[in-house]
Amino acid sequence: MHQIINEILESTKKRIPSSENLEIGLLTFRNFKEIIKQRKQEKLVPVIAEVKPSSPSRYIRTVTPEDAAVISGQMEAGGAAAISVLTEPQYFKGSIENLKSVRQAVKLPVLRKDFIIDKAQIYEEQSDIILLIAGILGDRLDEFVDEAVFSGREPLVEVHDRKELEDALSTRTSIIGINNRDLTTMKVDISTTEKLAPLISGRIIVSESGISGTGDALRMIEAGADAILVGTSIMQGNVYEKTYELVHALQKDAEI
Repeated sequence: MHQIINEILESTKKRIPSSENLEIGLLTFRNFKEIIKQRKQEKLVPVIAEVKPSSPSRYIRTVTPEDAAVISGQMEAGGAAAISVLTEPQYFKGSIENLKSVRQAVKLPVLRKDFIIDKAQIYEEQSDIILLIAGILGDRLDEFVDEAVFSGREPLVEVHDRKELEDALSTRTSIIGINNRDLTTMKVDISTTEKLAPLISGRIIVSESGISGTGDALRMIEAGADAILVGTSIMQGNVYEKTYELVHALQKDAEI
C-alpha cells in the first residue's frame, strides 16, 4: 500500500468505536439493486454520487452535516441512484454525522465510504451499503462480507487487480467495485475497469475513481459497469447539474 494509505489505516485504528456503544437494530431496507435496474430500463446511467469534502491530495470544500443534507438532496434531484458519504475525518474531512444527516435527508440507498478494518465499524451508523476494500482486508474479507450481510447492509467489495477480484468473487457479495486508482501508487487509470469488468458475471459492477465527464461515464458503461461512483467532479461544480449530466449521458450520446 502507498504510504498515505498506511497513514490512514493507522489513524483509523484510533477511532474504532467501542462495541458497547453500538446500536444493532433492523435497518429500513433501501433496494440498491432495484434502483440500478430501474435506471437502466429508463436508459439512464446509474450514478452513485459522493458527498466528498476532500481527498489526501485535494481539498474541495468544508461539508457540515447541514451541508451534507443539502448536497445529497441536490444529487437525489439530479437523478442519482445512490449517495456515497465519506466518513474518514482526517484525510477526507468526512464524518459519521454527515452520514447520519444524509440518510435522514434522502430516500435513496446510502453507501458508507471509509476504511473498514474492524467489524464494530459496520454497526457504527446506519447505512444501506458499506465499502469493504479487498486489498486492505486480505484474508479477512470473507468474514467481513458475511458480517455486513448479517447486519442487513449490502457490502460493496472494492478491487483493483485480478487477485483481489478473485478474492471478492469467492465471497457472498453481490456488488463489486472496481477502483481505477491503484492504492499502491495512487495513480488513476480508468482502463482498469475495462480489464476487470469482463471477468465478472452475476454481480453488480461499480466503476470508481477517475470519472470526470460524460465521455468517461459512457466508456465505463460500455466496458460493462452497471453503475459509476463519482465524487470530485460533482462536488467541484454545480452539484445538481453535474449529477444530471452524468445520469443522462446515454441520452446525450444518442442525440449525437
